Amino acid sequence: MEVLKNISSDRLKVFFVAILTVIGFGFMGCSDDSTGPDEDEDYLQVTSTQSHGNILADADGNALYFFARDVQGESRCEGDCLANWPVFHSEDVESGNGIEIGDVGSITRADGSSQTTYRGWPLYYFTNDNEAGEINGDGANGVWFVAKPDYSLMVANGQLVGEDGNNYTSEYEIGEENTTYFTDAEGRTIYSFAFDAANTNNFTAEDFSNNGVWPIYHTDIESLPTGLDVDNFGEISVHGEEQQLTYKGWPLYYFGQDTERGDTKGVSFPNPGIWPIVNMDVQQAPEPE
Repeated sequence: MEVLKNISSDRLKVFFVAILTVIGFGFMGCSDDSTGPDEDEDYLQVTSTQSHGNILADADGNALYFFARDVQGESRCEGDCLANWPVFHSEDVESGNGIEIGDVGSITRADGSSQTTYRGWPLYYFTNDNEAGEINGDGANGVWFVAKPDYSLMVANGQLVGEDGNNYTSEYEIGEENTTYFTDAEGRTIYSFAFDAANTNNFTAEDFSNNGVWPIYHTDIESLPTGLDVDNFGEISVHGEEQQLTYKGWPLYYFGQDTERGDTKGVSFPNPGIWPIVNMDVQQAPEPE
């Protein structure tokens, strides 16, 4: 204190400012430098459940859902539909827990509002989920599925539109009908070839010269939407070079001219029914002759 008495008032002010500055920097050094989402705001995360494994959820752990009719990346849930399936939107994502940041996006809805997407699928709540951890909407009407970060395949539902521009029914006749069909996780349609046999690819040339027209499809089965039985999937080796996924024995393909999500141009090429879509109702592939 004797030292302080001998210091002028101006110097004393400078002295205390310096002390406070050092203390301030000390607190800054101890601060949390996390770049995670604000705990007071909503965000997209992966949460673990006993009934459905890892799912996408909001900050409070409330389950989120995909709608099969949204295969083209636009929301088909409007009007009364939204009363049961409200939109989820957040600008924040909890990364590093199973979510690929590049798979998260956003769309602008018809009313101008925003909606978060994952792998191009818009995300929704279900009003009959009354608390975090409840998953009461999974499988509803065969078109609503709890959202997961790692689905190997997805279920789509919509109007089949051929390469010829005509609308087709599930019987491959010209007409209006919403048909259920499988896509990959990003919404690209999967087909079978009517002239294949069980676990037998009769289309792909040995030199793969026609693979660009109907590319063989393969993925590792990790997680499937409700209603798909993992035992119905298998894989074959095509000419000893490439692996191809099968469903109920049918080898699976893409169509090279499907360039947009949900495209089903292959149903009419070269003629309707030669390259059918694949869904849970498909019959077991016949044994080779």
